[in-house]
Amino acid sequence: MDDLRWKRMWLTLLEFKIGDDKLAKEMANRFLDLLPTRKLLFPHTVEILTYLTNKGYRLHLITNGFEQIQHNKLKYSGIDTYFGEVITSEGSSFVKPNKEIFDYAFQKTKALPAESIMIGDNIEADIQGGINAGIDQVYVNHLNIEPAVKPTYTVYSLKELENIF
Repeated sequence: MDDLRWKRMWLTLLEFKIGDDKLAKEMANRFLDLLPTRKLLFPHTVEILTYLTNKGYRLHLITNGFEQIQHNKLKYSGIDTYFGEVITSEGSSFVKPNKEIFDYAFQKTKALPAESIMIGDNIEADIQGGINAGIDQVYVNHLNIEPAVKPTYTVYSLKELENIF
């Protein structure tokens, strides 16, 4: 994971013919310091989180992100209280779409696959991950693109989740 923190910057710099490890590490550190402070959310995020919580759903987050950064992002954007567990690839040692991160989440949350659903906007990580885990999925298709796989449900706005739940 430590390599990932800076190598993505290093690879990007290489695209511009800049092979500077020190600069890549500095850029990675700055990026990871600033990333959690961004507060921008998709439209209707808080509204739908409140709606789902009020209907009695237990919400958990499964992310390919880093542990501390994800917790900080949730806190800064004011939505941390909606989620019971935050399952990260760093904390679980697995990444979406691998089934193992979902198995880890089921174990940690005591949730049953038959009673779970994956809501996500990334067709490869979220939707394929849900398929791999054997659970239904909702593809939040913000960009209105044709997905490579067929999710259980597709919505184009978070507000449309009220039609499913």
